[in-house]
Amino acid sequence: MASSAASFYRDRDEPAAPSSGASYDPTYVPDSVKTFVSHLYRHIRERNVYETHQMYEGGFHRLSDRHFRDIPWPPAEAVAPHCDGDHVFLLLYRELWFRHAHARVPGLSPAHRAESWDNYCSLFGLILKGVLNMQLPNQWLWDMVDEFVYQFQSFCQYRAKLKNKTQEEINLLKQYDEAWSVYGVLNYLKALVDKSMIGEILEREKEGLEQFTATDGYDYEGGSNVLKMLGYYSMIGLLRVHCLLGDYHTGLKCLAPIDISQQGVYTTVIGSHVSTIYHYGFANLMLRRYADGIREFNKILSYILKYKQFHQNSPQYDQLLKKNEQMYAILAICLSLCPQDKLMDETVNTQLKEKYGDKMTKMHRYDDEAYAIYDELFSYACPKFITAAPPVLKEPFTNYNQDAYRLQLKLFLYEVKQQQLLSGIRSYLKLYSKITIGKLAKYMDVDEVTLRTILMTYKHKMHSVDSDGKVISSADFDFYIDEDIIHVIESKLTKNHGDYFLRQILKFEEMINHLDKVQFD
Repeated sequence: MASSAASFYRDRDEPAAPSSGASYDPTYVPDSVKTFVSHLYRHIRERNVYETHQMYEGGFHRLSDRHFRDIPWPPAEAVAPHCDGDHVFLLLYRELWFRHAHARVPGLSPAHRAESWDNYCSLFGLILKGVLNMQLPNQWLWDMVDEFVYQFQSFCQYRAKLKNKTQEEINLLKQYDEAWSVYGVLNYLKALVDKSMIGEILEREKEGLEQFTATDGYDYEGGSNVLKMLGYYSMIGLLRVHCLLGDYHTGLKCLAPIDISQQGVYTTVIGSHVSTIYHYGFANLMLRRYADGIREFNKILSYILKYKQFHQNSPQYDQLLKKNEQMYAILAICLSLCPQDKLMDETVNTQLKEKYGDKMTKMHRYDDEAYAIYDELFSYACPKFITAAPPVLKEPFTNYNQDAYRLQLKLFLYEVKQQQLLSGIRSYLKLYSKITIGKLAKYMDVDEVTLRTILMTYKHKMHSVDSDGKVISSADFDFYIDEDIIHVIESKLTKNHGDYFLRQILKFEEMINHLDKVQFD
């Protein structure tokens, strides 16, 4: 049940603040905002996580829709009297202020972006000192890390678009050249991971010495969850940053302490769950670990398919749907490069065929039309890559914001080009248990030397190196050559009868619930 404070600012009949097109006082604080600030401050001081979450997740967005659709919230100085001028609370309030400004206020200047960076530095610096004794909702802490990385990405994109910038904007970029540096962002995320000792906590949990996942990261013994959970989510943030920079191996290494094959704290917040699997799967695609990516995409897409209706009222729902579509696109790429139908659930496979069935058929041909489809799906589904180094702020000014994307696209399409003939090899070898090299060369209309090269290419492309340095296979079958005869070893599918029965049980429960609602005359 929502709190009385939540009901107050939800139901109060108060005129909305004027939009940016009308004159308004930026320091004006509506009564409902005063109530929101005072109640949020009180709930945080009382360590009331439930009420804090209600006001953060519901009240803040409702007030934003009502009073601040395209204008900023009142500045921290204007609301300070309603929270006793508390320094920590005002840092949290400013974090919300800048997040709202980035989402809804057009034309943010470099100064505003730099001020947001300074606020994060102050907030994280205070948290890293370990002096905060408060409990915040996991949703807020995840959003904090997610927004930190988003604003870094946004600033890098903004900074690289120099062509139409005014001289004033160029001067401000020179003035704030230290803001949102890649080293600063990585250092803060890494510091939160190290200071929280989250890696050690997760190791101790495996030995049965910690109760981190069981408590969803909260501390019920009078301690704080803030540093611990920020450290946990920062591992996901590091994965995302390294994906944006094109360093996929390091990104996966940063995520390694979290066992994503199991349910964990990262799955309790839908945004963190989706972001983790999206970037994990994309990194595996770029490292040719197709089976790992397919396996996790299948699980998250199956989850979204079943439970997305429960998130319809969430402010993140639109983003959830977008990431859902992007993951289907990446899954289509993975399955086209490395067919692994045995890893797919029926429901996800059906959805995938509805969305991309025709395109996947064309992608197996590896002609110009196939490359165009790979280009289209990659461009739609990839992260917004960034260049770590700031541009040279000298004339002539040009735009550099697409350089990193073009490089990653070029590398991806080069990989696709190298696998041009592998689809044909796969089709023929799946028909035989053994076949001579000469016969297969004749079928493929190539000479035997070229065929041996293609077979070695298949071996190479269907194997990759995991985070532990071990060579792993993504192929659904293997082969070896003995005296010019190719022997094919096809992996046998192990049927999971438990999953089948669970699906049938869920179907029958759904039918029973539907029948219960039927009224007979």
